[in-house]
Amino acid sequence: MSGMVSIGALVPLTRPGWVEGGQHLLAGLELAVREVNDAGGIVGRPLELVVRDTAADPHRAAAAVDELAHLGVAALAGEYHSVVARAAAVRADALGLPFLCSSAVLDALTEQPTEWVARLAPAQSHGWQIYADFLLGAGHSRIAVAAQSSVYWSSGVRILRDYLAPRGGTVIELDMRALTPTAVCDELVDNRATALLLLVGHPEPAVSIVKSVRRDQRLAEIMIGAPAGQPEFAEWATLLGEDGSAVPFLRYLPERLGPLGARVETALRERLGNAPSFVAFEGYDTVAVLADVLRSHGADRARTAESWPRVAVEGTRGQIRFSRTPGISVWQWAWTPVQVVDRDPAEPDRFRILHAS
Repeated sequence: MSGMVSIGALVPLTRPGWVEGGQHLLAGLELAVREVNDAGGIVGRPLELVVRDTAADPHRAAAAVDELAHLGVAALAGEYHSVVARAAAVRADALGLPFLCSSAVLDALTEQPTEWVARLAPAQSHGWQIYADFLLGAGHSRIAVAAQSSVYWSSGVRILRDYLAPRGGTVIELDMRALTPTAVCDELVDNRATALLLLVGHPEPAVSIVKSVRRDQRLAEIMIGAPAGQPEFAEWATLLGEDGSAVPFLRYLPERLGPLGARVETALRERLGNAPSFVAFEGYDTVAVLADVLRSHGADRARTAESWPRVAVEGTRGQIRFSRTPGISVWQWAWTPVQVVDRDPAEPDRFRILHAS
C-alpha cells in the first residue's frame, strides 16, 4: 500500500446484511474517494478504499478490523448495522485505529468513552424521540411495537417507552419470537392500538406483517410506522407496492439540499440507477471528513483521533463538527437534520415530509 493512503470500509454487501443499505453506503464512499483523487488526492497521494463485507455479522466485522489494521489503513469508515458497528468500534478502540462510523445509531457504540471513534449518524435516542414526538402530534397514544430480539430493537423500545410514558403514551410490546403476522393483527385489535411500529428485520418479517395488517378489515385505520427506515429503499416498494406507502420512517436529510448536496445527489443517482437514500450521503460525508483530516494531519492514526474535536467540514447535509454529547461514548455530530417521511400513496416513488427537526 506504499504511495497510497488507505481507508478501510466496512459495509454489509451480502445477506443477512441489509444489502441495499450497504450498496448505498458504498456508493457514497466510492464517489467521494473518486472526487478526492480527481482533486489531487491526499497531498499528492491517491486515496484508496479497502472494502470488507460484514454481512451484518459482528464477529466478521471485528476480524475485518484486525485485518485492516494489519494492512496499514489510516482509518476505518462505514458500517450500517448498529450491532455490527459496535463490535467494530470496540475493536478499533482496542487497536488504536480511528473509526468514523457512517450510519449506525446505537447510543452506546462503545461501553467506555473513547477518543478513537466518531460518528456522523444521529444517536438512536435523538432520532427516535423526534419520531415519538411525531406520533404524539399525529394523535397516537396507544402504540404497539412488533419487536425482534436484539440490542438495537430493545434499545428502541426503551427509548420510545421512556419518552412516551410521561406524555400520556402507552407502548405495547409484541414479541415476534412468539407471534405470527396474523397473530399480530389479533393483538392489535385486543389492545386497541392506533399505531404499529415495525422493530423487525427487512424484508422478513416486516413485509409479511405489513401485508397481514393491510388485509385485515378490523385494522383499516391503524398507522404502520418504521422508525428504523425500512421503507427508504427501493426493495421495500418493489415487495409491497401500494401496501408499502404511508409508512412513516426516519430519514437524515435536510428539507432542501444545498449546492454540494444537490451535486452529489445527481452523481449518486447516476451511480446507483435510482434515488440515493440518506445512507449514500452518509457514505460521501464520511470520506469528505476523513480526507480533510488526512490532508491536515497526515496518515498518523493518533493525530487523526486527536483531530475529531477540530473538524469543521462542509458536508452534503450541513457543516459537520464533532462534540462530546451526554450519554454518547464517541465523538458525535450533533446533529444531522432529522425528518419523518413516508411514501406518498398517490405516487409511491415520491417521499412526503411529515415532520422535521
